[in-house]
Amino acid sequence: MDLRDATWTDVRDFGTDIAVVPVGSTEQHGPHAPLGTDVITAEAVTDAGLEKTDLAVVRAPAIPIGIAEEHRQFPGTMWVSEDTFRDYVRESIESLAHHGLERVVVVNGHGGNVDALRAVGGRLTRSGDAYAVPFTWFEAVGEHSSDMGHGGPLETALLRHCAPDLVREDRLEEAQDGRADGWGEWQSHANLAYDAAEFTENGVVGDPEAGEEARGEELLELAAASLADLLEAVADRDVSRPERR
Repeated sequence: MDLRDATWTDVRDFGTDIAVVPVGSTEQHGPHAPLGTDVITAEAVTDAGLEKTDLAVVRAPAIPIGIAEEHRQFPGTMWVSEDTFRDYVRESIESLAHHGLERVVVVNGHGGNVDALRAVGGRLTRSGDAYAVPFTWFEAVGEHSSDMGHGGPLETALLRHCAPDLVREDRLEEAQDGRADGWGEWQSHANLAYDAAEFTENGVVGDPEAGEEARGEELLELAAASLADLLEAVADRDVSRPERR
């Protein structure tokens, strides 16, 4: 059930305690990929994952702005503080839980959100307000995960498969020319850089031309299958908190 299309009586009568919340970011992804890449991919994985399970699941609207100040030098990028993001996601999940949707999987498409989402899940679960588990799609695609960059091969591939009209194919050479090979500037296992513009000229990290559409199809299949398995596990899990030892 898509919450945006449902009526309140539809939700009341749906008979489930499970919801998914796609979360992304609105930020630069190089000259060839849209600012909404992280939201588009999170929603695509969410919808594909729901198609792979027989569970009754409520699909909440996506949260489109995340923790992305590291891209602030690139026009169009939007961001909120970590505190604001955590509060917004937590309160959004609490509102779902208020209506009995107490088991929530957050499907994330932005690396900058990962730590905050884990903290939100922990707070909600320990308080007993909800059981919330974050799922980041590009961490669930097997050996492909090691190629994750920014506007690089994985995101470009998934966009080519799910939203090909949004990829500016005529700008791929430009994306290649200004890209970085890796995220950050590392010394003694410490990242010296805080903003993407310190190490990538055009915001791209990784090789976008390695993001073929066929690879995007495989990525979607892997991520969707993993999400479906997670939803089954969340549905079956005893979420009561352990007693004090």
